[in-house]
Amino acid sequence: MTTNGTQHAAAPPVAPRNPIPASSLRPTRFGLAFLLLVTLTLVGCINYGLSLGYGLTFLLGGVWVMASTGVARVAQQIRLNLSAPTGASAGGGGEALFTLSVTAAVGGAVTVVLESSAGDSRTVTLRVESGEVRTLMVPFPVRTRGPLTLTSHGAAALDFLGLWAASLTPPTPVTVNVAPAPEDEAPPAPLRSLPGPGDGHRRTSGDEEFAGLRPYAPGDSPRQISWRHVARTGTLLTRETDAAQGRVRLLDWADTAGETESRLSRLAAWVLELDRRGVPFALNVPGTALPAGGGEGQRLAALNVLAGVTPFPAATPAARIKVRAATDADALRVTLLALAFTLAPGVLRQPLWASALVAGLLLYGAVRTRRPLPVIPTWGLGLVAGLAAVGLNATYGTLLGRDAGTALLALLVALKTAESHGRRDGHLLVLLGLFVASTHFFHGQGPLTALHVVLSAALLLAAASRWTAPTRTDRPEDVDLPSTLIRSGGLLALAAPLALTLFMLFPRPERPLWQLPVQGGASTGLSGEIRAGEYSNLAQNRAVAFRADFTGELPSPDERYWRGPVYEAYDGQSWKQVRIGGPSPSIEPLASAPDWTYTLTLEPSGNPWLLALDTPVELPQDAVLTTAFQAVSFRPVSARRRVTLHSRPSRVGVGENLERLQYDLYLPPGQSPRSAALGASWRGLLPQQRIEAGLSYLRRGGFSYTLSPPLLPAQDRVDAFLFGTRQGFCEHYAQSFVFLMRAAGLPARIVGGYLGGEQNPDGGYLIVRQQDAHAWAEVWIQGQGWQRVDPTAVVAPARVNAGLPTALSQPQASAAAAPTPLSRFGLRLDALQNRWNDLVVGYSGSEQQALLSRVGLGGVGSGPYLAVLPLLVALALLPALWWLRQQARPRDPSSRALHELTVRLGLPRSPGETPSDYAARAAQLRPHLAPALEEVVRAYHAARYAPGDPAEALKALKAALSRVKR
Repeated sequence: MTTNGTQHAAAPPVAPRNPIPASSLRPTRFGLAFLLLVTLTLVGCINYGLSLGYGLTFLLGGVWVMASTGVARVAQQIRLNLSAPTGASAGGGGEALFTLSVTAAVGGAVTVVLESSAGDSRTVTLRVESGEVRTLMVPFPVRTRGPLTLTSHGAAALDFLGLWAASLTPPTPVTVNVAPAPEDEAPPAPLRSLPGPGDGHRRTSGDEEFAGLRPYAPGDSPRQISWRHVARTGTLLTRETDAAQGRVRLLDWADTAGETESRLSRLAAWVLELDRRGVPFALNVPGTALPAGGGEGQRLAALNVLAGVTPFPAATPAARIKVRAATDADALRVTLLALAFTLAPGVLRQPLWASALVAGLLLYGAVRTRRPLPVIPTWGLGLVAGLAAVGLNATYGTLLGRDAGTALLALLVALKTAESHGRRDGHLLVLLGLFVASTHFFHGQGPLTALHVVLSAALLLAAASRWTAPTRTDRPEDVDLPSTLIRSGGLLALAAPLALTLFMLFPRPERPLWQLPVQGGASTGLSGEIRAGEYSNLAQNRAVAFRADFTGELPSPDERYWRGPVYEAYDGQSWKQVRIGGPSPSIEPLASAPDWTYTLTLEPSGNPWLLALDTPVELPQDAVLTTAFQAVSFRPVSARRRVTLHSRPSRVGVGENLERLQYDLYLPPGQSPRSAALGASWRGLLPQQRIEAGLSYLRRGGFSYTLSPPLLPAQDRVDAFLFGTRQGFCEHYAQSFVFLMRAAGLPARIVGGYLGGEQNPDGGYLIVRQQDAHAWAEVWIQGQGWQRVDPTAVVAPARVNAGLPTALSQPQASAAAAPTPLSRFGLRLDALQNRWNDLVVGYSGSEQQALLSRVGLGGVGSGPYLAVLPLLVALALLPALWWLRQQARPRDPSSRALHELTVRLGLPRSPGETPSDYAARAAQLRPHLAPALEEVVRAYHAARYAPGDPAEALKALKAALSRVKR
């Protein structure tokens, strides 16, 4: 297919479609898939509580809405026209070149589905600029003789992204008469001529001598036109020539034999032979006699006569050939670039081999757009996908969950790029890229993540716009990625007010739709079991575990025990959680103790624990307090989440389940006999004295606090620690102390969690990091309940008062060292992060309810809420509508004045219609405005075309325009 003789593009056949009803606006297939993606991401945000995911979802939904606003206006300013070729011949793989003309008053994209009467279809998609008349030559195969009619079964204007289509008035069907295919190696035409006396006494139409001039008729050869008369009079005239009647050849039906099509093929071969030799001829077929003549016009007339001989042959059905869609290499390159940017964060969290495989596949796809490379077979892609799945399962232990799932998704997207070529594949890659961008919020919801996702969306939308219509190489701005990116970014900006409105007001359920754990990696925080070395590994991780905002004063350092999992089951090597039924233990808040109300901003961990101060007395709606006094949420913390808690020191477990107490006395037989004997030696002491005896042993036994203790054997671990290495971290001391207390006859267990927290002076909140992970002991005493005992504190008191870094270097220190300038700068950045968490990430259903109550809307679903929501949505659309209206105005001042005239009259200007013609049409509808309209047209011509400074002419034009009253 060619356009203006300079552009080439393929028009792949597609299945016929039904005509689009006049003036209809509908989403395209890509638009429906885009809407489905928005729906899926919304469901995911509801289920996993991804606050920033809501923002991206509503932003994309706003893009879907905004894309529809200007399409109908564009459709009203576009006209289509079809022209048939002067002739075509059947057979031999020949084609008829139809001409499609698109006239546009405003720029846009157009798609037209053309179907021939022979059953062939072509989809033509192109971009057209404002005021442009663009033509394309559309080829259709011609297989049989006879009339070939071309009709349009779907003409529509598309938006920038190809999400919406507005129907266009289809062009008038056109017909070309397909001449018979000329016979190969036909015998020479018979020497039959028109009868006459010869020697030139009688003349007939021919090409020997000049016989006069006549008006030009379509089909006349340019050689016959009298260009001298054209230059003198401006009128096309054709020279007529004649020849001696006896010298004009006659092609007669009687000179052929056989079936109809064979006879017509021979006559067609003779027509072409005589035309090539320049011999005038006449033609006789049943029912038609073509007078003698010569030149191109005679040849076309003769072939047209042969094409119309009846009966016509049976139509040859279109061949069922699977045609591969044409590839827009520029669009594919932009799509691959957008996907590479979107997938880039995965390098920081997925295996190196997976990142290398993704990069290699994207690079292979990019090189394929520049030079021909072999296509990876489907079985090869399937094999790579299977091996990658096996590798990811070996790495993560599953293919589900956050890390394994996102890594597998990235690999599948990269594999898809290796076989992508057409528009449908391009649209699918864009949708997959947007889905991948939304999954980044599973790993973090910070400002940098949000910025990256928005930029990824802008790049992917820019790629989608490249697939809307083939890139025009005659317009450099079509190839310029920054201009396309700016336009897609502008569309996102227009959607932002609507996205913000929905972000604030869209209902947010507190409970998930279904339970599907989002598993994380090994460094996400506390584990479900504890063994020697577990917490010392976390102590080397400075990642933030959570932040705590207090409404009043902060608790003192020795009260900052953030309770997490409770470990009660011991097998000699590790301690695990256990679920014990029975009645709930008692909780008796202490009257004189302070209480704390605080909001935790939890980082993603994949665990359900809410790290609360002892003892939580008020929890969120979706959380419970277990019988081990552990605050647990109904859904794992798979994304950054804010919860508000209320805690108060209490006597807990005074009335405890006897079954639990018996369980918390169990020691594996034969394990660490020396330690068991040591603990048993204290059984004669009072309970508090037994506790003090265990602490005294640790305090005076030469124990040291270190992150790198010697490895302990699998058998008799407690003995090896208490009587051998005497070097350990908090889990070593907690496990050994609990072992001694159980041996001494006191129920005991290990509590995991965090200790301490760094105060941020800029925000007045505590930052608790993974390195603050801590383990301590709980011992049950009759009449007093569970008592917290921290054996690590007797070895390294600085761990409680000064924090981990100070405790490792100065175990007996009473206060932490002063922060450095660099650490103070980091705290200021963290204060900004905490503010972001408070306003954006922490905006949950409860926060929404509080906001609605403050502004007097009651709650979600109330009467005021339902009345105000549509109004606010409409107001959010106003900036976009105003901007689109401004964009519709021409930039040239004089053209802008003419545009204002059409708006004032409420009468759109047709594509290609001159100002004079428009004024005449408007005057017919409103005769009383005829003088004023003529004055506007004169002023317009003066402002647009008159030499010199146009300022005065523009003033006159504005004055003339002001006198036009609707």
